[in-house]
Amino acid sequence: MSARTEILNEEKYAGLLAQTLPHVLHTEAENEECTAKLESLEAKTDLSPEEDSLAELLTLLIEDFEERNYALPLASPLEVVRHLMDVNDLQQSDMVDVFGSASVASQVLNGKRGLSKAHIEKLSKRFNVSPALFFTTSAGERG
Repeated sequence: MSARTEILNEEKYAGLLAQTLPHVLHTEAENEECTAKLESLEAKTDLSPEEDSLAELLTLLIEDFEERNYALPLASPLEVVRHLMDVNDLQQSDMVDVFGSASVASQVLNGKRGLSKAHIEKLSKRFNVSPALFFTTSAGERG
């Protein structure tokens, strides 16, 4: 989708909406149909402002459907650390520089001790990720 630099022709946009009939998606079939419409728009090399607006709307509808139906449960801070270690092929012994000692690394990675702010700072720098990945709010959401 391009940045909107041209004025939207409401009549043309209304025509696109009438052809597409976008609505809140409730089924997988509706999501697939909406995705196909979006992909056909994205295949074009130069979208009109009206097509760009329609593509933006379809994207929001698809994102909403997928968030409601495919949202993954949040991982705990420890699960995040373990995942980052796995994808980087790291062992507990490789994490001593982050945790300060082998015993603290063991305690943290076995869930017997939580992450300190210093640990979080070092983890975020080591893995080049946001420190927010390692925080959980009281509601269980990422902070």
